[in-house]
This record gives sequence, C-alpha cells and structure tokens, in this order.
Amino acid sequence: MKNKEHTRQVGDTVVKKFKAGFGFKKISQALNIPRSTVQAILLKWKEYQTTANLPRPGRPSKLSAHTRRRLIRDAAKRPMITLDELQRSTAEVGDSVHRTTISRILHKSGLYGRVARRKPFLKDIHKKCRLKFATSHLGDTPNMWKKVLWSDETKIELFGNNAKRYVWRKSNTAHHPEHTIPTVKHGGGSIMVWACFSSAGTGKMVKIDGKMDGAKYRTILEENLMESAKDLRLGRRFVFQQDNDPKHKAKSTMEWFNNKHIQLLEWPSQSPDLNPIENLWKELKTAVHKCSPSNLTELELFYSFIYLCLKPEMWQKVAKFKGAEYFRKALYTVTLAILKCL
Repeated sequence: MKNKEHTRQVGDTVVKKFKAGFGFKKISQALNIPRSTVQAILLKWKEYQTTANLPRPGRPSKLSAHTRRRLIRDAAKRPMITLDELQRSTAEVGDSVHRTTISRILHKSGLYGRVARRKPFLKDIHKKCRLKFATSHLGDTPNMWKKVLWSDETKIELFGNNAKRYVWRKSNTAHHPEHTIPTVKHGGGSIMVWACFSSAGTGKMVKIDGKMDGAKYRTILEENLMESAKDLRLGRRFVFQQDNDPKHKAKSTMEWFNNKHIQLLEWPSQSPDLNPIENLWKELKTAVHKCSPSNLTELELFYSFIYLCLKPEMWQKVAKFKGAEYFRKALYTVTLAILKCL
C-alpha cells in the first residue's frame, strides 16, 4: 500500500511544535498523525533542512552502468549501427531490454537517430579544390551571383530512390564524414534531363535520349543555352556554370564556349552540393512522384508539365537568392567543414 504524503504545511507545523518543546507523542495527538510520521518528518528536516517532499529516484535502470557506457561507446564508434543490433549485443551479455530503453539511454547521452546525409565521395584533392573555391568567392557581391546561369543533368527515376539510412549523432554533426553516405552521380534512374536556371527563374529543360556524349552536349548548348539566357534577361555578360564532367570539359566543348564568348564559372570537382539547382531537382522530383507515375510515358508527361508550371517565386525561394546570401552562407559553411576535414 502506498504511503500517504503530507503537505509541507503539516511538516512545518511538526517542526514548529518540536522546536517549542513538544514530544513526538503530543505532536502526533495534536495533528492526528502517526508517531512514525512525526519521526520521519523530523528526521528528514534534520538531514535536508526541509519538510518538502523529496524527489524520488524512480525505477532502477535495467542496465548496469557498464552496459550503458558500452552502448553509448558502440553507437559513437559505429554511427550506422541499428537499435536491433544494439539490442542483440546487450542480450549476448545477459541484459535483455526493449529498443526504447536503448534509445532513451542514447538520447540522454546526446545521440539521436537521424537520416544520414548523402554526400559526394571526396578525395583529399577534392577537398582542397572545394576549399580554394569557397574562400575565393566569399567576397563576391550579390550582383555577381545573379549573373550566373546554373546547369546540370539529372535522372528522374520512375519510382524514386527513397532509401534512408539512420545514424546516431549529436547536434550540428550532420555533415561529418562518418555521418554521411558517399554517393556518385546518376545512381540509377529512368529518364535523364538537362536544365538550367538563374535567380530570375527557369531556363530550358531538355530530355536526353540515348547515351550522353560531348557532341550531344554541345547540341543541347547550341539549341538551349543562349535562348535561356535571353529569356531570363541575363545580358551578354552572364556566367555559365557546369560541373567537370569529361564531356563538359572536352576540347571541342571548350572551343565552343570560346567561340561564343561565354564566360565559365570555375567549378570544383565532386561538388553538386554547392549547386543551387540540386534543391530544384529535389522539388521537381518530389512533385513528380506525388503524381505516382506508373510508366515512363506518364513520368515524362508529369515532369514536363510540373517544370512548366513551377512559378519563378518558388524557384527563388528554394534557391534563396535574396541578395545571394544563400550562396555566401553556403560557401562559408563549406569552408569551415572542409577545414575540419583537412
């Protein structure tokens, strides 16, 4: 049977009468409470200098301190370990607990399950080039970034790629190498497209039939690049961004740019995360797959229609091109992240 807790007023009265010289029996009779209660109140008052109800320690932990430390250590060393694996490892040493118990222990240590970010696989040379690019552009003006025409190819998958991997990590560590999943470009899909955009809105989008090579890429540029720049009113002095794909950097392609007097933005390899168009691809693919296309014909129909219907203000919101602060902050963040990796 649960013992009744008395109010602090009762406790204070007991102490007051005790200080006035009353004995345990008289206090018990005066307040109509058991003598043992009087003794307990006075004992607590002498030890803790209070008559308030003390906080209870709660139910003892099912796991020993050693096992809890081992769980935290395993999750920190192997961020992609699952709760099931941790549960099995504790069971092997004789501690059978529920997954929620393990999760609660990790939460108390500051480790939370988060979806692992997919990041390009970077070698040391890639990191140094990214750092050089980021530091060299930190002082650029907003007007400079408004002149950039961003471009990229992407594959839109029929059923999407929604696979997620959770990692145990602390706050502000999402981009640490051990908390990310290395990726390569175009990791499978159904329809490949090329598109471009600027802070003023979207340019042309082209479906790529068959294998993409240098000749086909130059044809896409010839038929769509200058027209997109004209539609977006970028003027003749715009800057074109493309990644370092071999077909983009081919001698014939570079000669085409020189003949057209098009200025190129020097771009570090393995850096799709620096290109704002990646955000737009995400928005487009999310909208397309909400339509649940069942075949390639529907997929092409949906993405073409959605691309045409996307409002310029939405694109600007995604890219956050208000004074180019988005890109400036992104460069600063990347600079700090790369410095930590070097």
